[in-house]
Amino acid sequence: MQQVFDISGYGARADGKTLNTAAIQQAIDACHAAGGGRVLCGPGDFLTGALDLKSRVDLHLSAGCRLVGSTSRSDYPDFIAPGFRNELAPEKSSKSILRAFGAEDFSITGPGEINGSGPAFYDTKSVLWERFYCKPDLPRPRILMAYKCRNFRIEDASFNDSPCWTFWLMQCQGVGIHRIKMRADQKMINNDGIDLDMCRDVTISDSFFKTSDDCIVLRAMRNLYEEEGPCENVTVNNCVLDSWCQGIRIGCPGDGVIRNSVFNNLVITGPCNGIVFNNPRRYLPKGSSGSADIRNILFSNVIIDCKNTPISMDVEDGVALPHLGGVSFSDFRIRSGGPIVIQGSRETIIRDVSFSNVRIETAGDEAFVCHRCQGVKFSNVELSGPGAGMVSH
Repeated sequence: MQQVFDISGYGARADGKTLNTAAIQQAIDACHAAGGGRVLCGPGDFLTGALDLKSRVDLHLSAGCRLVGSTSRSDYPDFIAPGFRNELAPEKSSKSILRAFGAEDFSITGPGEINGSGPAFYDTKSVLWERFYCKPDLPRPRILMAYKCRNFRIEDASFNDSPCWTFWLMQCQGVGIHRIKMRADQKMINNDGIDLDMCRDVTISDSFFKTSDDCIVLRAMRNLYEEEGPCENVTVNNCVLDSWCQGIRIGCPGDGVIRNSVFNNLVITGPCNGIVFNNPRRYLPKGSSGSADIRNILFSNVIIDCKNTPISMDVEDGVALPHLGGVSFSDFRIRSGGPIVIQGSRETIIRDVSFSNVRIETAGDEAFVCHRCQGVKFSNVELSGPGAGMVSH
């Protein structure tokens, strides 16, 4: 029989006011020391700061439970681990509510919620680009950071209003994320859903995302780690992605290898973009002309309804990537304000991209734009709308 460690038995109070970090951590530590089991979080609002997850511990959020992130930055020590250059962390932050390093066989389960108290970390009275809250030049915590963890699962829970990227998984392997919900005030800039950074063997399914920034991201951020690895063998199925930026991002020009991943049965909506492989010069690390090697990424059975670009594979002049190609898009239904764009640079030719059974209705001047690419294949592609044409060079 699974051992159960109720956080209320360690002094946690569900009043929304008491800081319960120490009590919840004691329950996690006791469960881990006993060889594993379930840490039970009952109904009510439990205020907390940073918590360290441990191997063989199931953090279970009961119905009616809310773990609510403290609004004080002092309750979130920086995440520090061997081989991780935390001083280079994006958004100048290595802070999070849940952290894990080298943990195995753990889980976050249950119908409850973790709420990051996101708007409290922004200047909600000021507006950036007529859309987003202004962000202060101070670190904002994420909900989850996991580094070099193996064989863990996240199921059924909600993860709402993260002040920064909701999940940042780094060099993790054997991850299952199923039936979760992520909702956020979409005026919070840089509020990603799941960032998979040099992760392997990951499945994401049957989940709903409503974020300000990218919903699902595949990255391989080389400058952050002493040892590199690919981001590979990722499958994403049966999800709804609602973003004010883009539903899916694959890589940035200074990344390493991203490959062998499949996205299937998705609905992507929002006022901006659908799926992007975006490689501008401004994203390059200092001294780099480009290092991302991206190949063998498959998309199928996707509906996109967006105001800007539904699919973009673009490389700015001056960026030289080892490889960008081997990407397929099949069985798509698209309504957009702009065209599908496949545009390489003088230094990078995009190769081997296919579109089959794709219908695009666009309000833009063109439906497809193809520049500096080779081996782009079309099969049963239907264009409609005032700009139902194609531009290629």
